[in-house]
Amino acid sequence: MTATVPEDTASRAGRGEVILSARAVSMRFGGLVAVNEVDLDVHAGEIVGLIGPNGAGKTTFFNCLTGQYRPTAGEVLFRGTPLPPKPRAVVQAGVARTFQNIRLFGNMTALENVMVGRYSRTRAGALSAIGRGPRYRREERETRDRAVQLLEQVGLTRAADNLARSLPYGDQRRLEIARALATEPSVLLLDEPTAGMNPQETRAVEQLITDIRAAGLAIVVIEHDMRFIFSLCDRVSCLVRGEVLTASTPEDVRSDPRVIEAYIGTGREDRGRKDADPAARAKPDAPHETGESS
Repeated sequence: MTATVPEDTASRAGRGEVILSARAVSMRFGGLVAVNEVDLDVHAGEIVGLIGPNGAGKTTFFNCLTGQYRPTAGEVLFRGTPLPPKPRAVVQAGVARTFQNIRLFGNMTALENVMVGRYSRTRAGALSAIGRGPRYRREERETRDRAVQLLEQVGLTRAADNLARSLPYGDQRRLEIARALATEPSVLLLDEPTAGMNPQETRAVEQLITDIRAAGLAIVVIEHDMRFIFSLCDRVSCLVRGEVLTASTPEDVRSDPRVIEAYIGTGREDRGRKDADPAARAKPDAPHETGESS
């Protein structure tokens, strides 16, 4: 199912090259249709928001984009070339992601976690690593230097030598972003990056994402915080029951009565009331999606 995005959105986002595309992507689990013919174009340098109620198929769609799942139908393209449904190939092509449920290496330091992400770009072979040859030593030094830079970018320099499992929840979220950036992506997919954060931490992540976009990356964000989504994104798509309900500017999506009813859960008697505005109820009472149920 597709939705047409108005032309004024193009001017707002700059409408650069299409980096990542989904064409009629569907994902079925037996008789359950989790994602149904979803289309999405992500342009260079823009931020796209993906919203929808719990179980709408958002994380499942992310899994299709990043090779975690092989779509039942449709295809995913990176710069016009089909992406193989293999996570390593997707990362090497230039697509990185964070996860709804944090997936850090708890017994490794913050610095080591970021260095792990950088290894997708190194070329030293097993023999060079075992013998600690010149190429291995050079890449190891470059990897460490880049990891230090990324920790500084996300505000975690002080925690470089701390075990990931000992970090506060908000810091773990930012560490995941740093590790994803270490893969040198062109597109960054963020799955609920502000989940569990207080308002101050959320503002810091919003600024971080803005800075990442300024460096030339395209970003797709799943989030339940409506103030965060509508203030940050150039375009917003709303998924309901695995289908695109609407895709447009934040202003249009925010005022769409179908979004208010389907996502925020406002009853008919509340339509048109000021407090029915999605941004006025930024954090729905419903729990966040868990696992792959979304």
